[in-house]
Amino acid sequence: MHIQPSYQEHLTEDIYQLAAYDYDLPTELIAKHPVEPRDAARLLVMDRETGALEDRVFCNIGDYLNPGDALVINETRVIPARLLGYKTQTGAKVEILLLNRLENGWEALVRPAKRLPAGTEVTLTTRNQTPVKVFIEQELPFAGGRLIQFFSDLPEDDIIDQCGEIPLPPYMGRPAEERDLMDYQTVYARCRGSVAAPTAGLHFTEQLLDTLKNQGVQIIKIILQVGIGTFRPVSVPDIRDHQMHYEKYWVEEQAAKKMNAVRAGGHKIVAVGTTVVRTLETIYDPQQGFVPGNGETNKFIYPGYRYQAIDALITNFHLPQSTLLMLVSAFAGREHTLAAYRHAVEKRYRFFSYGDAMFITSGSER
Repeated sequence: MHIQPSYQEHLTEDIYQLAAYDYDLPTELIAKHPVEPRDAARLLVMDRETGALEDRVFCNIGDYLNPGDALVINETRVIPARLLGYKTQTGAKVEILLLNRLENGWEALVRPAKRLPAGTEVTLTTRNQTPVKVFIEQELPFAGGRLIQFFSDLPEDDIIDQCGEIPLPPYMGRPAEERDLMDYQTVYARCRGSVAAPTAGLHFTEQLLDTLKNQGVQIIKIILQVGIGTFRPVSVPDIRDHQMHYEKYWVEEQAAKKMNAVRAGGHKIVAVGTTVVRTLETIYDPQQGFVPGNGETNKFIYPGYRYQAIDALITNFHLPQSTLLMLVSAFAGREHTLAAYRHAVEKRYRFFSYGDAMFITSGSER
């Protein structure tokens, strides 16, 4: 179907300023745990052409989908990427956040970075008290970035599972709990590697997915491994100067064929989350349509960007001044988006990773 919105938001220099993506949020609206069941979360439905809003529940999302439409989901699985240890020589506490597995080690963020130069040895302790050595091999060209290597007879995945905890975002203000090992995964999570969840997908239950399939909605699977590119804050006043970090993606040939068939049939491509958006907008070619493959993307989407790959978006409520809020603003318009956020605050929606959801579509597409 692929209908462009009829609005034309006036792109002034102000819309490129970081301050243009701020909003007031009472701290008590930051969700610290998910609702149960998952699809009982609230759903704010926005018409991206008019900005009109409806207050619903996530399990109602099928009311806005038609037979032949496709939900595109990210099958990535979050690893317990937050590792706690100590400097072997001094005993000083160390925190390591794994970002990306490389051929010669792991990209990671370390704290305190100034006290962890190349050549430092760190000791981790597994749950069965087996010590694991980590060496900081070199500094990387981003704040707190290091290349690290594990030295152990254990397989790396076992080390991570036995030493790590789920890396909950700092704004939750609490340590990870045992239940987060399940709560912070989508029900369809399969491919290990992400350090943050594709949170729009957290609202789906197996039952809801089955209901949508029975309704004639296709479920198409891709993978983007969520890393620092997704959650790194913007620190420059002009957002056009922000540089995204690369993240790996995989789109199989069958998935691309299905998406092209959906488009050819005049149906909607519905992205479940911003990670799916960035992947699909990366692989879409105006002449060929969706092109399969694997690679890396550092695509940064902000107002002024013309969407080509998606027709509707399921997403959570995002942090002020974040690249995710800018991506949503590029899809729905900044004014519509911030008005929806003000509505969500007024109606006491729950925000961020464990919070409620938005569905952004066009009335003419329904």
